[in-house]
Amino acid sequence: MNVLLIGGCSSMINNLIIKFNKEGHRVYLLTGNRYHRLPYQKVFERYNFSYDSSCLNEIFESISPDLTIFMGAYDTNFEWEKEEAEAVKYSAAVMNILMGYAMEGEGRFIYLSSDEVYGISSEEDITEKEPVSPKSFKGMVLAQAEEMCESYRKSQGLDIVTMRLDHLYGIPRAMSDVNNICSAMCLEALERQTITIDEDSHLSVLFERDAVEFLYRFATAKKHRYSLYNISSSIEVTERRIAEMVQKAMGYDVEIFVREREPKRRILSNRLYESEFGNPFFCETDAIVKKIVEQMKRDRRIYLHGEDREQSLHEKVLKKAGWLFEVLVPFAENLVAFIPFFMLNNRAVGSEYFANLDFYLLYVLLFAIVYGQQQAVFSAVLAVAGYCFRQMYDRSSFEVMLDTNTYVWIAQLFILGMAVGYMRDSIRKLRRESEEERDFLSLQLHDIHDINNSNVRVKDSLETQIINQNDSVGKIYGITSTLDQYSPEEVLFYAAEMIGKLVRSRDVAIYVVSNASYARLFSSTSKKARAMGNSIRYPELGEMYQTLSEQKVFINRRLDERYPLMANAIFDERGTMQMILMIWSIPWESMTLGQANQLVVISALIQNAVLRANRYLAALEEKRYVGDTQLLETAAFHSLMRAYMKAERKGLTECIVLKILTDMQSGAQSVTQSGIQSDTHSAPADYTLAGQQIMEKLRQTDYIGTLEDGGLYVLLPNTGSEDARFVRERLEAIGYGSEIVEGNMDGR
Repeated sequence: MNVLLIGGCSSMINNLIIKFNKEGHRVYLLTGNRYHRLPYQKVFERYNFSYDSSCLNEIFESISPDLTIFMGAYDTNFEWEKEEAEAVKYSAAVMNILMGYAMEGEGRFIYLSSDEVYGISSEEDITEKEPVSPKSFKGMVLAQAEEMCESYRKSQGLDIVTMRLDHLYGIPRAMSDVNNICSAMCLEALERQTITIDEDSHLSVLFERDAVEFLYRFATAKKHRYSLYNISSSIEVTERRIAEMVQKAMGYDVEIFVREREPKRRILSNRLYESEFGNPFFCETDAIVKKIVEQMKRDRRIYLHGEDREQSLHEKVLKKAGWLFEVLVPFAENLVAFIPFFMLNNRAVGSEYFANLDFYLLYVLLFAIVYGQQQAVFSAVLAVAGYCFRQMYDRSSFEVMLDTNTYVWIAQLFILGMAVGYMRDSIRKLRRESEEERDFLSLQLHDIHDINNSNVRVKDSLETQIINQNDSVGKIYGITSTLDQYSPEEVLFYAAEMIGKLVRSRDVAIYVVSNASYARLFSSTSKKARAMGNSIRYPELGEMYQTLSEQKVFINRRLDERYPLMANAIFDERGTMQMILMIWSIPWESMTLGQANQLVVISALIQNAVLRANRYLAALEEKRYVGDTQLLETAAFHSLMRAYMKAERKGLTECIVLKILTDMQSGAQSVTQSGIQSDTHSAPADYTLAGQQIMEKLRQTDYIGTLEDGGLYVLLPNTGSEDARFVRERLEAIGYGSEIVEGNMDGR
């Protein structure tokens, strides 16, 4: 299925990517930040767009995700140190993402919340029915986001689910990952050799990889009952216990300090999830805390002196000085340029040719054109000061102030300078706005180009998959349809061979259920495939039987040697188990959900072929059996035995053919230590009576019938010489001798 993950880079989202990739799903990623440079795991397609981008609708429409997971409370795009500033940004992001999802309206949407929506202390585990009671600003925003998701679910009829993760923690790879109680204690121990705790604080921590297993099990479920689930390890620990784990793993003296606070217990109940999907939790907290300590001790420089460390006073002064220098440069240039213009103006006063040239006006206009209105005013002030200073060479300051020409000149200077500066600022503003609009349109064009390229890649990939993929439905059907060319008795033999070809395995076995407890081996492709034996009590197969009984494909992820690597059961229309398909060798990378779905398709096609064969045999039942007995007619028994012999030569099964001896005394004379040798005896006169008596001592999967020589024969499928000995002893007990028929019998 197509999976869309939404969130900033973190170890949690990378673990989700690894899990869904491994299971054969196509993973898309919306980073939420155009300029995010942190490394993500490899995905099918990555979209570097912010959450307020207008392209979210197009992204959802392009991907058509079957599953969308928004990291929510664990999205690293939001920095909760400044909670008030992030609250509006977070709420707007959730709203925009939900609107984009609602426009597409397909697939399941999972929003990840946290235990912070509860600020209460409870003696009992907190269930989903408990109303939220946030005390922190972040908890309040998360609770509002949960209500937003629930509102969209009810009003739009969408499959939106909120999952609260209880005290999530992981192994940090960067300073941004130090956001949980375990890594925070490790960081404090590295910095100060101390750990500060609340003495009576009880909680339950959930490892990231366990959370991924919880989420994956829920994401792949076909249906669910509720829209809100708590995800918790359900293992209660105290802050002191976690601090002692860190203290022990550090390897040197770390002192534990206790804060004086009220006792607190906040543990989310996991019972609702477990009742519906089970509990995949298996990671030990002690071992994970030890790995966290080892990681942070090894890379302590990153955690103690990383990019996010607080700047020193000297660094802050240098940063401010750079901004101040950039602001003061135009004023310094203005002052320096004033000196030559002042000198030129003084020279021009007594000049016959330059007396009417106003250098101060040129000076003001120059800075108005270059820097704008602000520097035009500053240069006009300097020009007025220079003009007055020069005028006081010949007149007093009082005379200069009384001269109307002075004020006219000053007004002219300021009016021209400010007008030109204003025009320059307006032109620059228009140019900047046009550049911003051009950049925005270019960005939109680039986004459209990226989305189009993504669509083209997806289209090409799907075309290649449909045309060339070895596991395409067309090719699977083409191979399974070859079963139609075999006789009804041969279908299941070659079904095992066909399964091995499709899943690329040399060890495949097919068991046929004979009753409510036992299944008999019908066909196998190797000795390894017969590892469970010729007969199994399938209800005792534990986890494998539980999975098969739920009509799901069993995948042996723990590599338990007792079970095949993959298995599937075939049921009839009444839901009764009919056959079990087992695959004992398959590449590890192929043990995915995609391969499991392929096995389901193969099983359905095999079931159709077997169903057609059974219907054919049922139609001929009157001609196959003698009366109402289980004694096969000569033609039917000969066809059946020929199918078994042919399959045995190909290594798909083993069988033993017994010839019934009616004369016990003569039969007994031919018994030797090496077995009963062939002798010439006549067949029983009453085949019906003999067949009924013999079938009572045989298994349900055994056959009895006659051949052209007039003799009575028994076919023992999946039986060797040693197992046949017990059958022969049971027949002797009721007065029927027997001998193993050697050689080629299919030509009789």
